[in-house]
Amino acid sequence: MRGDELLVKILSDRYGVEVGSAELVPIGTETINRRVTLSDSRRIFVKQYLSSADLRQAKTAWTMSEFCRTAHVPAPPVWSNQDGEILTRVDGTAWVVTDEMTGRVATEPMTVPRAQYIGLVLGRMHFVLASYPRPARIRQTRWRSAPVDTALAATEAVLARATAHHDPRLCQLREELEQRRDDLHTHVPRLRSGLPDQLVVQAGHADFTRTNLLAQEDVITAVLDFQGEACLPAWELGRAAFDPRTVANSPSWRQRAIRLVGAYLFENPRLPYADVRACARVTLLYLLFSMYGATTAEYGLPVSAEADLRRHWFERQVTIRRLLDELDDIEAALAAIRPGSWGQA
Repeated sequence: MRGDELLVKILSDRYGVEVGSAELVPIGTETINRRVTLSDSRRIFVKQYLSSADLRQAKTAWTMSEFCRTAHVPAPPVWSNQDGEILTRVDGTAWVVTDEMTGRVATEPMTVPRAQYIGLVLGRMHFVLASYPRPARIRQTRWRSAPVDTALAATEAVLARATAHHDPRLCQLREELEQRRDDLHTHVPRLRSGLPDQLVVQAGHADFTRTNLLAQEDVITAVLDFQGEACLPAWELGRAAFDPRTVANSPSWRQRAIRLVGAYLFENPRLPYADVRACARVTLLYLLFSMYGATTAEYGLPVSAEADLRRHWFERQVTIRRLLDELDDIEAALAAIRPGSWGQA
């Protein structure tokens, strides 16, 4: 049975609704995604999981998303099927149905109001998830403890892959990777030595980035694609505050980062100040160990998505340089934030 025919049958048999029209949404690596208009004009979003997907992990992630939604985090409401399950399995396939959420993925740098809104949402989410049972899967922290040699080897693998694919950016990429190797040698031991001995680990989103948020103007309308993992709140906070799109393109990126963290602490004052102060350092280490976006051919992306990933890689390089240059001042500003202050630029 073709995908659209199976979609119609599942929505009718398992959810009691009829399809008016459906369109494929070209995102996702483990899912086939569709926007669906029902016969009564309601709009829903349907994820069909590929055979390679970890369905137990998917169910964990959706359960966590629903837990957060009941605490007023703007996650999409998940539909239960006629058996009361949120994950529907039919003939070797698995499906999840949610309301379609309004908004769009922002492509521009954060404004101050949007940064504050993101901080509020993330702070509320972490506050709520602090009481959630810690998931079995924990987001990797190679940046914290892996030998630098493993990251150096990764740069060589990236270069070999780019060469094999005749990457048009090969000369530039070679220079960027040489800079990365120098940064890894020069800065990682010093950056690690400045981390707190203990960082909080708890249930988190584990991929709380610009591409998993929907916005209308400066309001965050949806948090998408929970990963169902435990992670470090300091890591998740730093990734949001020092968003590469903003750091690389806005002259006021520091102000936006500090405002985001101040808003976060308004909702989650329980995060230790050592973790808050460390969030920029954690982000910098994470970026130094990540090679995501260095090459794109292996992902088989549409042209527009491939261009966006190349841009993301470039913005990460700029973010690394700016965080390295200004880390002392940033950490001083982070240390000065108190709950309710909303940060000071």
